[in-house]
Amino acid sequence: MVCTTVREGKECPFMTAKGCNYNGGICHEVVEQCNGCNRSAEFSAGWYCAACPDPKSKWKIGNCNLASHVTSVANVSKTKVNPLKASKRGSR
Repeated sequence: MVCTTVREGKECPFMTAKGCNYNGGICHEVVEQCNGCNRSAEFSAGWYCAACPDPKSKWKIGNCNLASHVTSVANVSKTKVNPLKASKRGSR
């Protein structure tokens, strides 16, 4: 349904005929860590996340999985290669 509380005119999975079903009845504003994210949008009541009704909970245990401005770096460990096996693989 279309939101009638904070994000007026946008689709919201928590809206029902009785109103907003989300915790507290409204979406929560973005937190500091959300600055620079493409999913945050400005509405008449303030800045809100377009993907999550409570951005604070996404940042509670680490980086938000929906954040478009945060990149994760994979730790690549360099392993020792056995030169005998490497030479056999190269000759195939």
